Amino acid sequence: MTDTLLPAAPQPLEKEGDGYFRKGCNPLAQTGRSKLQNQRAALNQQILKAVRMRTGAENLLKAATNQKVREQVRLELSFLNSDLQMLKEELEGLNISVGVYQSTEEAFTIPLIPLGLKETKDVDFSVVLKDFILEHYSEDSYLYEDEIADLMDLRQACRTPSRDEAGVELLMSYFIQLGFVESRFFPPTRQMGILFTWYDSLTGVPVSQQNLLLEKASILFNIGALYTQIGTRCNRQTEAGLQSTVDAFQRAAGVLNYLKETFTHTPSYDMSPAMLSVLVKMMLAQAQESTFEKICLSGIQNEFFMLVKVAQEAAKVGEVYRQLHTAMKQEPVQENIPYSWASLACVKAHHYEALAHYLTATLLLDHQLKPGSDEDHQEKCLSQLYDHMPEGMTPLATLKNVHQRQGLGKSHLCRAVTHHEESVREASLCKKLRNIEVLQEVLSAAHQRSRLKYTQLRDDYDLLSLIDVPDIISKTEREVEIIPPQFSKVTVTDFFQKLGPLSVFSANKRWTPPRSIHFAAEEGDLGFTLRGNSPVQVHFLDPYCSAAVAGAKEGDYIVSIQDVDCKWLTVSEVMKLLKSFGQNDIEMKVVSLLDATSSMHSKCATYSVGMQKTYSMICLATDDDDKTDKTKKVSKKLSFLSWNTNKNRQKSASTLCLPSVGVRVEGPPVKKKLPSPFSLLTSDGSLY
Repeated sequence: MTDTLLPAAPQPLEKEGDGYFRKGCNPLAQTGRSKLQNQRAALNQQILKAVRMRTGAENLLKAATNQKVREQVRLELSFLNSDLQMLKEELEGLNISVGVYQSTEEAFTIPLIPLGLKETKDVDFSVVLKDFILEHYSEDSYLYEDEIADLMDLRQACRTPSRDEAGVELLMSYFIQLGFVESRFFPPTRQMGILFTWYDSLTGVPVSQQNLLLEKASILFNIGALYTQIGTRCNRQTEAGLQSTVDAFQRAAGVLNYLKETFTHTPSYDMSPAMLSVLVKMMLAQAQESTFEKICLSGIQNEFFMLVKVAQEAAKVGEVYRQLHTAMKQEPVQENIPYSWASLACVKAHHYEALAHYLTATLLLDHQLKPGSDEDHQEKCLSQLYDHMPEGMTPLATLKNVHQRQGLGKSHLCRAVTHHEESVREASLCKKLRNIEVLQEVLSAAHQRSRLKYTQLRDDYDLLSLIDVPDIISKTEREVEIIPPQFSKVTVTDFFQKLGPLSVFSANKRWTPPRSIHFAAEEGDLGFTLRGNSPVQVHFLDPYCSAAVAGAKEGDYIVSIQDVDCKWLTVSEVMKLLKSFGQNDIEMKVVSLLDATSSMHSKCATYSVGMQKTYSMICLATDDDDKTDKTKKVSKKLSFLSWNTNKNRQKSASTLCLPSVGVRVEGPPVKKKLPSPFSLLTSDGSLY
């Protein structure tokens, strides 16, 4: 990680059913992925240092007036820019290190591209949250030390998630927990002084912000990245493994698309709308590629109609990769997308288009129309294979004419060879792709197969007789789709629910400090009724009763009775508690709502090293805050019945701005002492 500390001794993982969040995987394990991520962390620091030096040199160049000084600064700038370019290429090399993330099963398949996890710095919540609990909630902040430690442990565990569904659930739990924390401790009208720093996954440039939006967006990005690593890790030699691969990339696309639509002002290149759009396309393209591999897993039958189907499936994969390559070449994405990614997209586009033409040539050359063949069906399939037939040809005539059929087939073979040659050439132009042996083997084998078939059929007059064949229509029976993130399947308990129901006790509402009300029931009559549930409010208060004389007001929230916490109690439970004291004196603590602040935008300045001036430096933080109804005054009061409860109780409804999740609403859970959190790593440590 970027901030290295001495690693703590590894702690045993919690059992799945103990009601506590799962820890990340052992950060001390020396795995290929951990070493790769450690290299990424070290590169982030080098890039940060180089960017700062370049910024200082640029400022000196602007301020200097001496010509010799300016020339010296320009020379230094050229060296710094060269160093940054080399660091960027080295980081790009880590991003294309597909071998580390691929399945351990030896497979003759083209590698898929995973995303690396974003790195972050340590964040200390303790001081700020303690101060806010004391100031805003008027409670003893030391009573919440365990909860704050839980939050920090959960964040630390999210830096080393295991590469499976448990790791995804861990990240989702923290993302949902951030929604609770944001509503509890981050008012929309002020900054809390906590600085969140995350490093760009593609460029290594750090971005810092005092707003939880950056934290939440970065966690979402890492959820999508973890799905890509799960997808590339699946065994693509089995049908179940390929299905898991398709599902993982569809879910990765869903998370990244949700990030693009929800967090539109995130000041980081890898999370900009343009970059996220390209990443979504890349995930869907890889899912479509895995779908094609699933169709071909059991082998392609050398049968006319099967070849037509598979040829169109291959054309579909080639089309999505061609669209992806076009998107990667557009500004402003082209500047920051790894060159090897764009090259691989181009390679795959040519490779699968070549396969489509090879399969089409096979069905034309190997399956002559014979007596008893289904002419109508073959004619229909062939007509649907192209937008239009070559000039002077019709589907049925071509099927019946042996010379036309062979000529069209050899033309498709020639087109396949051309695409294969182009894919091999593109792969050879990229240094990173040249080093991926399995990719070179797959491209070479496919190229040789097409050349061999063409050589067997070639004659001296082919150069004059070959025609310009049309493109094959792309078609698939299994269109891949975006799968939105399913936050509702993750059940999360608010760490700070002892503060009270979030619908009332949130950061955007202000109350008076707790007031102690000493009163006694007079002949079984309290002098007021109660309404609401969790927390209960004083309602229909007799101005002459002992509670009113002691300072109670209509609309007050009852927070405790005789040191018993009442914030989570229902009306019936509070009434039962009050009744248990009989005619004795009762000490009741209440708070009064001062105002109801509506949702508002808060401008948050963002610090980003090396960020271009044209990029948005302002992030709008929006919260769907609670809107509290004003207490309605009743012109005619009801009679004060003994231990009366209002039948029209208004139930509190949480307005937390979060996806629909299963949240436990019972009282505060029994606290468990956490094991020591995973410490940050030394340079010899491991992240995964």
